[in-house]
Amino acid sequence: MAGLSLACPSPVATDAYTRSVSNALASGRDVWGEQLLAAPGGPTAAAVRERLAPLLYARGPHGTSLTDSGVYYVPLADVSRPGGAGVVGLHVADGSQILAQRVGGRSLTVFVGPDGTERYGSCIGRLTPARLADGWLPVLETGYEDAAGALYRQESFTTKNASFVSLSVDARTATADVSVRFSPPAAVVAVPRGTVKRIAVEWHPGAPPRPVDDSAYGGARAGLETRWRQRLGGGAEISVPEPDVENAERAVLVQNMILGWRYSVGNPYEELSFPEGPDLASVMGELGFGDVDRAILETSLTRSARGYPSWKGGERLLMSAAYFRLYGDGGYVRRATSALADFLTALEHAFDRDGHGLLARERYSADIGDQVFGTHAQTVAWAGLRAMADVWRRTGNGALAARAQRLAAQLEPGLRTAVRASERRLPDGSLFVPARLLGGEAPYTSLVETRLGSYWNLVMPFALSSGFFAPDSPEARGALRYMLGHGSRFLGLVRAGAYALYGRSAPFPVSGTDEVYGVDVSRFLADNGEADQLVLSLYGELAAAMTPGTFVAGEGASVAPLDGMRYRAMYLPPNSESNAAFLETLRVMLVHETADAGLELAFSTPRGWLAPGKTVAVTRAPTSFGPVSFSIAVAADGRSAHVHVLVPSRLPPKHLAVRLRLPRGATRTIDLTKKRGAVDRDVRLASR
Repeated sequence: MAGLSLACPSPVATDAYTRSVSNALASGRDVWGEQLLAAPGGPTAAAVRERLAPLLYARGPHGTSLTDSGVYYVPLADVSRPGGAGVVGLHVADGSQILAQRVGGRSLTVFVGPDGTERYGSCIGRLTPARLADGWLPVLETGYEDAAGALYRQESFTTKNASFVSLSVDARTATADVSVRFSPPAAVVAVPRGTVKRIAVEWHPGAPPRPVDDSAYGGARAGLETRWRQRLGGGAEISVPEPDVENAERAVLVQNMILGWRYSVGNPYEELSFPEGPDLASVMGELGFGDVDRAILETSLTRSARGYPSWKGGERLLMSAAYFRLYGDGGYVRRATSALADFLTALEHAFDRDGHGLLARERYSADIGDQVFGTHAQTVAWAGLRAMADVWRRTGNGALAARAQRLAAQLEPGLRTAVRASERRLPDGSLFVPARLLGGEAPYTSLVETRLGSYWNLVMPFALSSGFFAPDSPEARGALRYMLGHGSRFLGLVRAGAYALYGRSAPFPVSGTDEVYGVDVSRFLADNGEADQLVLSLYGELAAAMTPGTFVAGEGASVAPLDGMRYRAMYLPPNSESNAAFLETLRVMLVHETADAGLELAFSTPRGWLAPGKTVAVTRAPTSFGPVSFSIAVAADGRSAHVHVLVPSRLPPKHLAVRLRLPRGATRTIDLTKKRGAVDRDVRLASR
């Protein structure tokens, strides 16, 4: 038996799988998403996973692998300042390596096997997929079987001072003696065949790992867990009858607090990105982490407006106003007003330079240098001016409020005229609104068939969620119909050419997704009452846009098999804004502020969440009206439900309602407008 070794099959995409994915991508509609929507009970994460292979690989610029093994890493750190962690360990999800701060820097690598030269996790077929401890804690767990049949369980984490690794080795069924070896070198630990051993080390970058006993390891781990549980306990709490959703929400909150203002960490995307950074700030604020919201916004105010100043300035005005509405933080407004007033001045100088009643042409986006009247930039600036005018008025800055309101009023007629002159109603009844106003942009048959169509799909959600197109208006419904009928979505995710993964020459329908821009799509869907589409997005994000068990996402992700591999790849993960898309989708499903100052609770929950015996609850969710808490508990027999709402007390919403989306398509809406304080309702449901 000593000469036997286990084979390592290559996980390649089968011809049948490749054809299935290609056929779905070639359609002008989200055919797989529509199938899930039509299924009894609606979309589920399991149904998404049945159709699409999981994410595993991470790519960098020019098609390179981001890590030595090609597998993505999970950012792990201790609780730190609101602006993000200073010490971050990048733990590769196959268990093979920990990178200190950045790819290409100092690292700790794990080797196992009979001669200690088999890289841990190198055979994907013998790797137990990574997961987080207790489902969400920043502690990585993996399992592996080496070529000799020895079994390993690994756990790793990073504190403010060091990274820790624990390995349990079971060689009772191995065909040979095995050993564990670390690089940089430490003492090689031998594990004779037929025995079991546990090894734990502490690693400070720049020094060899040193062994630690169970007490030191356990103390470091317990302290880390306590601190993170306390940190998350300070925000809003969401409880739903689906553990994977709860774990994902907590895990990406942790990730985003580690990243802070950073778009990613450890790679070329470690930067504050526009307009994504202020958008991310707002989402964290909506989940109860106002200190993170404020820290990201304050950092954003120090960054240049070069490239697309109207879009950048408008976004910072808009999200600063959103933060004030949630938290009433007059101190932030006082500190930020100098920078915000500069943005206002810049917008005033940019207005009507070309005689169209619009802001001046500017760069389309970071990747497209064309100078355009961008619908996305113009509408975000318009919305930011209006929102910040209200904040300045409420905080005693009357002169700035008047200037902002006046400019918004001047911009709106020209913008509406330009939109009407540029939009096209199509034979299918949909409405195409170009991203390039007055530029002759024609409708796209499929939004990912060309590069410009793909970028339309990425930038237009900013315009659609800005409020410029009134919810349920013919323009909003027409634009949504265009998106749904022309390849905008795939399993509820934002489709994109994914050129950073496939290259620009990849033939259609080869393409991927880019859920960075799902934040504003979800806002648009919620504003227009598209509950089922939001449910589809939630499960698409959970099961297709993030890694299973660790909830890491990239800027974009492959869908069509890449280089013949079954497992899918991401571009420069982790990504804080992709994380925010999941958080925002969950938030607006449960707590949605309407354009007319109303509050909708549980308007878009999956129907299975209110099956007999199930409970949905939200505690201390910030809103413009004050914190809101509510719960819906369905009796075990399904004949009744108890609804409890703690109505926000700072400012009464103009209308307030709770919706019960029950199994088998039944829906009940409870109107609580003008109610105050704690409200309880016992609701009789249809007999089973």
